[in-house]
Amino acid sequence: MKVNSQRDISFKGFYNNKALKKGLEFAADNGALFAATATLTLSMFARPASIWLAPHTDKENKRVACAKSIASSLAQFGLTFLLSKPVVNAVEKINKNPEKYLKKSTLQFMDIVNKAGKSKQYEFATQMFKLGVGFVVAIPKAVLTAACMPFVLQKIFHRHDKPHNENKNVSFKGKGNEKLAKGLGKILDSKGMQEFSEKHKDSNFVMHMVAATDALTTAMFINETYKSDKIEERRKKALIYNAGISTGLSIISGYIVDRLLDKPTQKFIEKFKKANKGLPNLEKQVEGIKIAKPILLVGAIYYMAIPFISTFLADIADHNPKLDIPHKNAKKSHSTST
Repeated sequence: MKVNSQRDISFKGFYNNKALKKGLEFAADNGALFAATATLTLSMFARPASIWLAPHTDKENKRVACAKSIASSLAQFGLTFLLSKPVVNAVEKINKNPEKYLKKSTLQFMDIVNKAGKSKQYEFATQMFKLGVGFVVAIPKAVLTAACMPFVLQKIFHRHDKPHNENKNVSFKGKGNEKLAKGLGKILDSKGMQEFSEKHKDSNFVMHMVAATDALTTAMFINETYKSDKIEERRKKALIYNAGISTGLSIISGYIVDRLLDKPTQKFIEKFKKANKGLPNLEKQVEGIKIAKPILLVGAIYYMAIPFISTFLADIADHNPKLDIPHKNAKKSHSTST
């Protein structure tokens, strides 16, 4: 009986853990930055370890794959940190004073008078703004990843290729959270946004955003890698196949596992609510669970399970002449010779 009692206390203590609650609130407040932070942690340690464990794979291809992982996560974290804060602050302004930024019809439709952030429609719409930052970051992230890879290879993996030094001082000057809050308020007031929120409020929106962002990022990275003059031509093939295979496998398996974990997640939420009944931030923490689940799930698959497989398959593709990728200057050379 004494042992069972201790287990109950320990189990309940997990649901009351302060670090867990803070992490869930972080996910609810800024899902894009939460995803970037999780990505940074996994890509700096878990993914390189998984890549290096891939059997019968060229060591240089492993180095390039690791460099891509590290450069990508650093670019994503930096850009997301800069771009997400203004959006989060603007949404917080609307949360605290919805009557100031929204029409009465919007307040009634989304049922947020004196309880901003509690209705499904409003929760969906505001999370779309915040998670949308990750989607917006996808294109510049891909450009920066391809540009930073030679630097990472040189500094971390001690490659002696001279990186192409480009001083790209990216500066983001805020134009004021007030203007942004008013702009987001106008979007929330629009009939199209309200109809969209009503239609998709119960959808697996977070998972869709994660998948769309990953797909766009990978497509842009492949394009930038193909055009890059800083990455060795003989390494591009394995790198491109690795990125494509990794993303494809992670998205497909992510949806499958996410669906399988629906019931366990719901049980977790019920126990979490019971253990924290009456807390003022309970709804926000529950929202954080729903956001963190697909982000951590896809992150674990992409950065831990998939690299072992994709690095091995990419290396096979790299040594298969039938899967050669045309040199980016091939057409140009051909037209010149004729």
